[in-house]
Amino acid sequence: MKHIYTFIRIVALLVLTAGTVSAQNDKLPVWAFGPFIRPAGVNPLISPDTTTRFYDPMRKRQMDWESNDTFNPAATIKNGKIYILYRAEDRSGTGIGGRTSRLGLAESANGVTVKRSPVPVLYPDNDSQKEFEWTGGCEDPRVAMTANSTYVVFYTQWNHDMPRLGAAISKDLKKWVKHGPIFRKAYNGKFFNIASKSASIITKLVNGKQVIAKINGKYWMYWGETGVYAATSTDLVNWAPLMNEDGSLKALISPRKNYFDSDLTECGPPAIMTSKGILLLYNGKNNKDHGDKHYTANSYCGGQVMFSATDPTKAISRLDKPFFVPQESFEKSGQYPAGTVFMEGLVYFQKKWFLYYGCADSRVGVAIYKPNK
Repeated sequence: MKHIYTFIRIVALLVLTAGTVSAQNDKLPVWAFGPFIRPAGVNPLISPDTTTRFYDPMRKRQMDWESNDTFNPAATIKNGKIYILYRAEDRSGTGIGGRTSRLGLAESANGVTVKRSPVPVLYPDNDSQKEFEWTGGCEDPRVAMTANSTYVVFYTQWNHDMPRLGAAISKDLKKWVKHGPIFRKAYNGKFFNIASKSASIITKLVNGKQVIAKINGKYWMYWGETGVYAATSTDLVNWAPLMNEDGSLKALISPRKNYFDSDLTECGPPAIMTSKGILLLYNGKNNKDHGDKHYTANSYCGGQVMFSATDPTKAISRLDKPFFVPQESFEKSGQYPAGTVFMEGLVYFQKKWFLYYGCADSRVGVAIYKPNK
């Protein structure tokens, strides 16, 4: 009898071990990036600060501009360092979108420890963009640079009425020239007064430097949250969305019932041209009624989709399961307790990919992918 019990225990152990090994060996397809590993003892990388203040030209007084939440970061490289543009909210209102957002700047020599600027670098000002930015502000940036180190940031201009994608240009990441809504001129303003968010411009690696790419003489971006759309430009600030024959927006991918991205497919960091095609990381929101029951209702998880290198509108592969999910306590508490790892920054640095993301709309985190591993 003793031998029988021993045999049963061994068999049970083998079954458990086999299951563990199988789970650990689940691999992403060859075209995808990952795994992205959260470095130990680092996150959250950026948290609210109640001590930093600046003079707000909108309210004409000192404001604790990053006291409530710091989240949804963009990232790029300058002078051998990573620079992070992050969304910061003050305490001027209540609820998500009810306060004023400004963009703060942090720098890092190693990607995992940061030095923050005490004042924001992009914010609602008494300028040409006040009708689009007062008093909601500047939200959710994505940033990339040209081959000559000119930086362009795409961000949401929020006036508590209509969210619009805006663009700004800089040479130093500190002084920005705003160019306003990116769809204002295209097709006589056809898409000027539609809600637009989340622009992921297509980039490529040139001698280890990640720069904005051109395809057939044009710049390309993916954008949108209710679906992934596309737009092209010749000057980086004025963009023309791609349309169907009937004049409607052309959706390249859309939410899928019973999947983790059943509610939204919101574009993430700048897309990257690879040997397999054009890779876009996106933020999938799980619908509470017809989503994937393996993931929390309304949570945001990371997805990936590959587009054709010769036809940026053609999706050729897409993950059915998220590669990045909320797991840490600060990724599942804060402004957005359903959980979110909201990706907006992806940079190539020291032969690794650093992914910067918002944690529950309240903190900033980082995860790292080492391609040679």
